[in-house]
Amino acid sequence: MAKTIDTLVEDIYNLFTFDPIDMDEADVDKHIDTFGEMLKVHIKTFMYESPKDRTGLRLSAIGKPDRQLWYDSRVETTEDHLKPSTRIKFLYGYILEELLLLCAAISGHKVTDQQKELTIEGVKGHQDSLIDGVLIDCKSASGRSFEKFKRNNLTNDDPFGYIAQISAYAQANELDEAGFLVIDKSTGEICLSKVHSMEMINAKERIKKLIKVVAQESPIPDRCYSAIPDGKSGNMRLPVGCVYCRHNRVCWSDANEGRGIRTFKYASGKRHLVKVAKTPEVEEIA
Repeated sequence: MAKTIDTLVEDIYNLFTFDPIDMDEADVDKHIDTFGEMLKVHIKTFMYESPKDRTGLRLSAIGKPDRQLWYDSRVETTEDHLKPSTRIKFLYGYILEELLLLCAAISGHKVTDQQKELTIEGVKGHQDSLIDGVLIDCKSASGRSFEKFKRNNLTNDDPFGYIAQISAYAQANELDEAGFLVIDKSTGEICLSKVHSMEMINAKERIKKLIKVVAQESPIPDRCYSAIPDGKSGNMRLPVGCVYCRHNRVCWSDANEGRGIRTFKYASGKRHLVKVAKTPEVEEIA
């Protein structure tokens, strides 16, 4: 059977069955060299970047909420609070995504246009690749997030704006179909989640709006997400879309009657409370 985008996951899995690889060793080496060069780019970026490097509107970010992008454009007004461990986690996520492209190429699929620069309304971005002529964005995901991709449920639950991101890449390429190639970073399971034009946004119009939003000094756009109940205690906590946002401290500075976010260490992990009606009987982290 001919290899197409529909056989991509199966063909990648077949690389790991101990059967001989159906590719000349010299060609395999070329793909591995490309993989190595891309790793060098990612690692150097993480080693040398600063918070100011993340200012400015990018195609990859247009799915973020307006308020978050407004803060992004004013990085000097907030803190870059991501822990080193979190940044390491992001880095090996990028490494896994490059590994997906390597495996796609070695399994016999045509991988082209890696990191091609795209522009819409003066806003730039870089796509991951085309695989067999189909726009593909690679992602590494936790178990819960992976299930959303596997079940093609991203359009109903997309806190990180992935649909908007791939819509921009598709529109810049004048393509009406795309997909996410995703790996579960805990289990190694892979899936391909297709995105049709009916599910995409009008990226051009979204960008036009965002250019105006980030340029305005006031008012600050509405808060991106509402707080959610933390059990039945009356306490309210940060929604997931805010937990990893580097602006959450300044954005929620009015929480808890002006004290800001209060973080408590539970056995299951940290909880970031924006309203403490009943003080938890666990350690509070300063």
